[in-house]
Amino acid sequence: MRRILVTGSSGLIGSEMVEYFSSQGWEVHGVDNNARKTFFGEQGDTSWNRDRLVREVRGFTHHEASILDRDGITALVKDIAPDAVVHTAAQPSHDRAAAIPYLDFETNAVGTLNMLEAVRQHAIAAPFVHLSTNKVYGDAPNEIRMRELETRWDYDDPAYVEGIPETMRIDHSTHSIFGASKVAADVLVQEYGRYFGMHTACLRGGCLTGPAHSGVELHGFLSYLVRCNLEGRLYRIFGYKGKQVRDNIHSLDVARFVDAFLKRPRSAAVYNLGGGKANTISILEAFAVAESITGNPMKSEYVDQNRVGDHICYYSDLRRMRADYPEWDIRIGVKECMQQIVDAWRSRLS
Repeated sequence: MRRILVTGSSGLIGSEMVEYFSSQGWEVHGVDNNARKTFFGEQGDTSWNRDRLVREVRGFTHHEASILDRDGITALVKDIAPDAVVHTAAQPSHDRAAAIPYLDFETNAVGTLNMLEAVRQHAIAAPFVHLSTNKVYGDAPNEIRMRELETRWDYDDPAYVEGIPETMRIDHSTHSIFGASKVAADVLVQEYGRYFGMHTACLRGGCLTGPAHSGVELHGFLSYLVRCNLEGRLYRIFGYKGKQVRDNIHSLDVARFVDAFLKRPRSAAVYNLGGGKANTISILEAFAVAESITGNPMKSEYVDQNRVGDHICYYSDLRRMRADYPEWDIRIGVKECMQQIVDAWRSRLS
């Protein structure tokens, strides 16, 4: 039986990988130490998801371990000898990183290096898929000519009609501390592919979302927005008139792409992984969708200051992904995804 190792296995993407690859007949090993609770407090706690996976997923083994424990993670990789590795563990917040810069960099950059080196030493033939972020581009996408519409911003340059390509520059821009640590990890993953000949992929995620997300204000756009709507909480909009746009991709569609890559892996591959133009939504538009699903009004407050290095508009150009893996495409649209998130929060809050 093929064995896959998933880091950050109790988080949104990690848990989706666990369930998906178990359903495909893999023996699944997960690494998670609930660091999200350390980053975000009780609201970021993912122990509920860990317990669910242990209880419900056949062939899953949970390892309470940290990617910062170099010797421990190396020993674990040697013992498991995985046939594939999906690295989703990270400090994921654009904003939180500024308050915990050492922990952010150690988790995102050094933790990724620990994983890469362990795999190089003990499972070099295993494809290594890294969940990177669109924040590696910093605020360079904000330089694109844009037009303001009634409920959103959009690109007003024919070169970007399909969104941001992988050729967008990653330097000479403001990244946030989080973006900088993820750039370091992204480049390391590419370099291990080129220098050591490993099969590696950097998936530069847009808004990765889904019903298993433990959304908080500093991370998890749609999940947090839905929770605020259901609980009658105040949602703060940070700048850009609430018209800032993101492309949202369901975690299951992420898992399906990872599966496609593992079947035909490449070396030092880079893909912008998001919902694409068809699955874009602004904050104002997401308010309207949430209200239409739940019947509850959104309570919001506008803060006339955007987050440092934040994107005004961002959606992924999916043409490279579709060209390299034509069997893959988006299956779950943003409105269906939001319905699933509503249903999940209702169940968890009841």
